[in-house]
Amino acid sequence: MATPDLTIHGAGIFGLSIAWAAAQRGARVRVIDVAKPGAGSSGGLVGALAPHVPELWNTKKTFQLASLLMAQSWWDAVQDTGGLDPLYARTGRLLPIADEALLALARTRTLNAQTLWQGEAAWNVIPASGNDWEPHSPTGWLVQDTLAAQLQPRAALAALLAALQAKGVEFGGEPHGPQIWAIGHAGLEELTRNHTRQMGNGVKGQAAAFGLDAGRQPQISVDGLHIIAHGDGTVAIGSTSERYWDNPTSTDDQLEALIERARAALPCLAGAPVVDRWAGVRPRSRTRAPMLGPWPDRPGHFIANGGFKIGFGMAPLIAEVMADLVLDGQDRIPEEFTVTANL
Repeated sequence: MATPDLTIHGAGIFGLSIAWAAAQRGARVRVIDVAKPGAGSSGGLVGALAPHVPELWNTKKTFQLASLLMAQSWWDAVQDTGGLDPLYARTGRLLPIADEALLALARTRTLNAQTLWQGEAAWNVIPASGNDWEPHSPTGWLVQDTLAAQLQPRAALAALLAALQAKGVEFGGEPHGPQIWAIGHAGLEELTRNHTRQMGNGVKGQAAAFGLDAGRQPQISVDGLHIIAHGDGTVAIGSTSERYWDNPTSTDDQLEALIERARAALPCLAGAPVVDRWAGVRPRSRTRAPMLGPWPDRPGHFIANGGFKIGFGMAPLIAEVMADLVLDGQDRIPEEFTVTANL
């Protein structure tokens, strides 16, 4: 058997996406994970690819925009190769506007988006229509963001796995060649053990899915709650952000409260049964940005971590820049995303 050109540790969204980008370039790739694919934070239910607001522009927002704009063609290629649908759709997003001050701010952001989103998407202020798939808005106005997209996380991972298998990517075995570590919060803990400063931490999240086929609808974002109508006949909601917990994969009263908030925000969910519950720990770097690049003091080892809440949206471009770095020696990683930025 030929020795792989690249070994990737971790079969979550970062690991599998990088494996796909590398395999697309003809590399021989091996993926190693101590558990099954998607066993960590990537195996959730929500899949909200929601952009940052169009203001106070910075490197992180520029990178996210580029990744969201390339997502359709990127996921289409995954589906075409492996034959499985990641349930990706750029459906946009609706956000209620609570008061007159926020209404004025939303209108300012409309102008910002025309420039910052490069004419590729819009941040509109529209009147509420009162239909079943709209959050209540105290002002009678909503933000309509046309950049937001969504996918079903488990369907997306399954689509990636099928595409990687079609490309001949190996799973399991011994590591060979350059190694990329994309192992979530465990990786942040490993980095912290070797440094005097905390490099990041895990944040527990809980989510749920209702059995309701709402068709293709925009995301709803209200008071930090995401509501996503998936193409598999479910509506996902999430998530909590918990710094302290006893069991990382158990759900509790915090999720029940989230379910009630979702039903209050969108009454069409009132009679829908809850068909799935999920909890897991998501990796958040110290800077809250993705952490990418060479592993200090480990020649030939690289890190792809810190996808807290933005992992699926950032994954297409992160995969390409990591493949650039490891396979071609081309460093396109923003300074703010480097491992040294967290030291």
